[in-house]
Amino acid sequence: MVQKTAITEVIKSLADIESRFNLHRTENEQFFTEWHEDLPEIIDTEKASLDLIRRRYLYHQADGNLTEGTVTLLIGSPLLERAGFYDYRFKMRGEASVEIVLDDDDDEVETLRGRIDVLVLQNRFWVTLLESKRTTVSVMTALPQTLTYMMANPLPDQPAFGMMTNGDGIIFVKLSQQGMPQYDISRVFSPAPLRNELYTVLQILKRIGQSITQ
Repeated sequence: MVQKTAITEVIKSLADIESRFNLHRTENEQFFTEWHEDLPEIIDTEKASLDLIRRRYLYHQADGNLTEGTVTLLIGSPLLERAGFYDYRFKMRGEASVEIVLDDDDDEVETLRGRIDVLVLQNRFWVTLLESKRTTVSVMTALPQTLTYMMANPLPDQPAFGMMTNGDGIIFVKLSQQGMPQYDISRVFSPAPLRNELYTVLQILKRIGQSITQ
């Protein structure tokens, strides 16, 4: 008998996903170097466009809470476009559905089902997940579901990368299923400081793009 369950009903915390998939956060500092080492340079015109993204976001955010659709339009989509994820070698699908089959070695087989706000694929290889949450919710609350989606990577021998944002914060994720499944996250980046941290965000996106196309 196959039981289909919504991911949001089952995975509500890091403890839930870590126990279900035997997943753990690594303590190896060399596991996820893509967010802080060998970052590509960005040019002045790119910095100017990122300054505009920052100003627009802060302008709209000043009026109050932003819906996840607005956050996607103001922050997520422009960053992905400038990083080249909408161009050749990458294919983008929105609101993509995922299924993960859990076999408990008995008559009950559970299938977790869910949807991803923005999904970028490269040869059916999931490279970026964008979970746009309301700005009133911590961006870290998106981590359990994001990791669950990433576990559905159709090429588990390749690492998967993710980006979570609620607008106020941006966090990158790396997941590996080789051997014992493990993951790590970056620090939180924000468009709020006067020194525009979106510069580094774009550099990281480009670095991830390079690593998965090499």
